[in-house]
Amino acid sequence: SGCGEINDHLMELLIMINACKTASARRITAVLPCFPYARQDKKDKSRAPISAKLVANMLTVAGADHVITMDLHASQIQGFFDCPVDNLYGEPSVLRYIRENVPEWKNAIIVSPDAGGAKRATSIADHLDLDFALIHKERKKANEVSRMVLVGDVKDKVAILVDDMADTCGTLGLAAKTLMDNGASAVYAIVIHGVLSGKALDVINNSMLTRVVVTNTIPHAEKKKHCPKLDTIDVSAVLAEAIRRTHNGESVSYLFGLASI
Repeated sequence: SGCGEINDHLMELLIMINACKTASARRITAVLPCFPYARQDKKDKSRAPISAKLVANMLTVAGADHVITMDLHASQIQGFFDCPVDNLYGEPSVLRYIRENVPEWKNAIIVSPDAGGAKRATSIADHLDLDFALIHKERKKANEVSRMVLVGDVKDKVAILVDDMADTCGTLGLAAKTLMDNGASAVYAIVIHGVLSGKALDVINNSMLTRVVVTNTIPHAEKKKHCPKLDTIDVSAVLAEAIRRTHNGESVSYLFGLASI
């Protein structure tokens, strides 16, 4: 998974794939719960690298015939590969978590912390039959947010922030403050990939967030000891089922629906 000593992990994966290839394996499937360098999927300025494409090329050249991953930062990354890619969704697990663990979820509103995640948030809002709000953020530097503007009404509602990745958690902390200032009764954050780098844990502990929920695509057992607000959604069953179906030649399409395992 794309975490920790990411370059070491990636190199180990490539060597293992190549070892299997030279040992005449019939088919090699690479399972990457969190795709490394997924955020570098386009040239944001002139002469910048497209690292996600490079990683895709490296996996293909090493000998991977099939890639299984979860919630790519941009779905277009699938097009970087010449082999099949199964981009599994964490949405069914998120829906189940909200229904089972968020009190008064029927009086909630789904909030996207940026315009890019609006599609994901509206999809969840539609399935739960809830309202949707959006936060517009302006950045001065790459991972530093300067100003936030809320579009939508969150007064006296439980706000549920939905995003695909939490890195330094600066966005989530500022978003929670913006929502509470606009009258939200509580703020939950549900994120698929919890990178939680730098001062992320301090930001969460000192923020107005009631709970931050991340899936275990990136291991964070140690971080939970230092942050009581952290909670986990287990997605291992989804990945295991995808591996089983791929191995047995069954359809993986079932997992792209709202099948919650």
